[in-house]
Amino acid sequence: MKTRKKLPPGVILGILGGALLLVILFSFPLGRYPVSVPQLMQQLMSDLFGTPAPADENLARVIYRIRLPRILLAVLAGGSLSAAGAAYQGVFQNPMASPDLLGASSGASFGAALGIILGLPSGGVTGLAFFMSLLTVLAAWLVSRASKGSRVMTLVLSGMMVSSLFTAGTSYLKLVADPEDQLQEITYWLMGSLSGADWGDFRTALLPAAIGITILLLLRWRLGVLTLGDEEAEALGVKPERVRAAAVLAATLLTAAAIASCGTIGWVGLIIPHLAGRLTGQSYRYRLTGSILLGGAFLLAADNIARSALPVEIPIGILTAFAGAPFFLWLMVKGGRKG
Repeated sequence: MKTRKKLPPGVILGILGGALLLVILFSFPLGRYPVSVPQLMQQLMSDLFGTPAPADENLARVIYRIRLPRILLAVLAGGSLSAAGAAYQGVFQNPMASPDLLGASSGASFGAALGIILGLPSGGVTGLAFFMSLLTVLAAWLVSRASKGSRVMTLVLSGMMVSSLFTAGTSYLKLVADPEDQLQEITYWLMGSLSGADWGDFRTALLPAAIGITILLLLRWRLGVLTLGDEEAEALGVKPERVRAAAVLAATLLTAAAIASCGTIGWVGLIIPHLAGRLTGQSYRYRLTGSILLGGAFLLAADNIARSALPVEIPIGILTAFAGAPFFLWLMVKGGRKG
């Protein structure tokens, strides 16, 4: 039986980058206000080179104020969650690790719910969600440092404990929220959505996401070494504790930036790194970049379906769960059959 020859990882990354650009291009026409690809090209040529502008005066507003920030935020959030998931799977040497392993999602949810209860504006809700997400992971880290035993195991257990506390806090806030207004807003936020995304949301997420991705890209060789085990990593000159701390910090920034801006979006950080690893190989030199590109394309495609499949927009967290859970089951069954 012939074995199918795989494409080089660099070629795979080029294909994923091209696919992402295509998804971005064909995301502009989707929506209640029609924008065709020729109209988009005409508007871009007019803005870049001074050629005649389209006759529709509202076209530029729709492209630059509504579609473009939402598209860029979807790509940024998807890439961030996927990169964070890939980092956690390497740090904890566990294929089931995901961006919310240490409670970042629970902390952000509690912060957003609290902001809504306090009547903060949307920017305040986003900021509080981001802050509480960082605080949750910091609390889990401090508890693990004070505990005895394996650093990895105590960190995971601390994350589960702190996450449970903040989840309970969110449940209490939903209980005391005004059912006519606040409860609906909290529930919708918890399901995740890019509806109403603007340049402010994108700018809020951009800086922490850029810092987190930069750190992980610089650590990608060390993350690969970390999967060999602590003893082997130390023999190769890698300090496991320092790499874990830096990777967890970067992944937390990425997760907090994505969730604070878009709400709770699950499965992306768990599924996409697995798929990227199958396409590019398990070397973090390629797997991390592949996860970023594939995650951005996946979440943008999911958002396109969410805003165009039905007359009423579907929360994107529901779609990612519908797509992610069966796909992960398929990966498990296929991997089990190979074994």
